[in-house]
Amino acid sequence: MTSNFQILKRLYFDYSKNYIGKIILSGIFSLIVAGSTSAIAYLLDPAIKKIFVEKDENLILIIPLFIILAFFAKGLSLYGARVLMISVGNDIKKDMQDDMLKSLIRADTNLIQDKHSGKYLNHVLGDTSHIVNLVSTTILNAFKDSLTLVGLLCVMFYQNWKLSLIAILMIPIATLAAKSLGKRIGKVTTEAQEKAGEASKYLMELFKNHKLIKIFQKESFETQRSSKFLNDVKEKAKKIAIVFTRATVIMEPLTGVMIALLIFVTGKLIISGEIDINNFFSFLAAMMLAYQPVRSLATLNVGINQGLSAAKRILPIIDIENKIKNSKTSRSLILHTGSIDFKDVTFNYESKINNIVLKSIDINIKGRKTTALVGHSGAGKSTLLNLIPRIYEVNNGKIEIDGQNIKDLDIKSLRKEISIVDQNITLFDDTVFNNIRYAKPDAKDEEIYKAADLSMCSDFINNLENKFDTIIGENGVRLSGGEKQRLSIARAILKKS
Repeated sequence: MTSNFQILKRLYFDYSKNYIGKIILSGIFSLIVAGSTSAIAYLLDPAIKKIFVEKDENLILIIPLFIILAFFAKGLSLYGARVLMISVGNDIKKDMQDDMLKSLIRADTNLIQDKHSGKYLNHVLGDTSHIVNLVSTTILNAFKDSLTLVGLLCVMFYQNWKLSLIAILMIPIATLAAKSLGKRIGKVTTEAQEKAGEASKYLMELFKNHKLIKIFQKESFETQRSSKFLNDVKEKAKKIAIVFTRATVIMEPLTGVMIALLIFVTGKLIISGEIDINNFFSFLAAMMLAYQPVRSLATLNVGINQGLSAAKRILPIIDIENKIKNSKTSRSLILHTGSIDFKDVTFNYESKINNIVLKSIDINIKGRKTTALVGHSGAGKSTLLNLIPRIYEVNNGKIEIDGQNIKDLDIKSLRKEISIVDQNITLFDDTVFNNIRYAKPDAKDEEIYKAADLSMCSDFINNLENKFDTIIGENGVRLSGGEKQRLSIARAILKKS
């Protein structure tokens, strides 16, 4: 099992490292934020002493001006640091989405079919958002708030070391509390993403089977089911929000205790003459300004756990390795007559190990002739056809095309010569023209029109509102079953395989 350190290391070397310039610049801005925040707290010391106590008219404009400049520097630097890290986070999100989709597009078909597309969709869109939070917000806060806290602690120790030691007690207590919250949030986030994946899966099924719901009058049933899925997602979202707010329950009373204790000790120190009022106000300002970075650092573990949980779901998808791939000695297919021989072929789907679909099949399909495979539903006719372009891989035996074992052939070379018109037609929510052209993107318009004529598509296409430019809807929903079939045949013809 991959450790959290290994995951963070990989996220850096594979993704964050590409934007190291922006990250370093954000770090410089964070340094300015820390310095200006510390300067604000420190300037209260001379402000009270020189202006309020000693009534020095020469500094009455200078010190307020320095305070304004410090706030300006803090605001602009904070803006710059956040904008840069938001940019980095979203760039990394896009890179990870690209890698995931590239992996899924190239993956073996049986792997994609083993998991619902709704869950993959949730990984691509949902989990990557947690990575953005980890890379942008969490890393920025870790660096910025650590520097700010160090700067403010320096101001606090400069004013009085005794009070500083009391204030420092808050840091380890808050850190221990946050550690337990971080573990809890990681678990809850994983559960929330699983529920979101199930909801995405259900919604895709709902829209795809809308007509079926009408036919079987299942509106009430599906309304109740959809409510349950949405309620599960809501409950997990509430849990995450509640876990986050637990930090407030811990930090607020802790801060109150600290302030009360400081006031008590400061009173003793002022009475004994160990500290002046200006030192105390400067110290108090530094301590109050340190509240935000301490709270942020205390909940840092939460953001890290969320990001790591998401990475554990994303990286295995990026790392998918195809079982169906070219051998080291693969060569191009050389076609003669196009005869196909199945020799002692056995096959079963990985998800159905004990259910053999094809067993010891021997078939000779003669080239340049039409061959029909006839059998009852589920006999394995479609499976047998899908073995020829290596959509699936045989378990035993071999398939030869003109005497060439397809396992010895380059996959692109093999599939280039094959077209399939499946019983389950797949079309895109695009124009008629683009759906046909999908088989050959560089095809001339005349080739597409000819393919439409040969497949007897031209008549129904010319009756459409925008003819070849008509958008056919999701999977050709605006076409009849026969029209979709003919469009699929036109696409196969255009490929000239």
